[in-house]
Amino acid sequence: MFKLLPDNAATTVTVMVNGKTVSVPQGFTAAAAMLLQGNGATRTSALSGEGRAPYCMMGVCFECLMDINGEPNQQGCLVTVTEGMRINAQHGKRMVAE
Repeated sequence: MFKLLPDNAATTVTVMVNGKTVSVPQGFTAAAAMLLQGNGATRTSALSGEGRAPYCMMGVCFECLMDINGEPNQQGCLVTVTEGMRINAQHGKRMVAE
């Protein structure tokens, strides 16, 4: 569904997406990294439990909330990947970080 432009893949970083080690182009967002791996859902609905996926990719819709490096409720479309980043889908209601 998504294709990389040839010069976007020159430099990559290694991240963990839902526990799987993957290489993604430097400059990608966490949401794009998850979509690139075929994981459409970045979170689940608090009411129905259905998977929700990034919609606007610019920080307006909040459909891309995910757990990044152990911090819940991060808008994955606004967070640029870094080496060793841990990106996980968020399940259920938004969580309050302690």
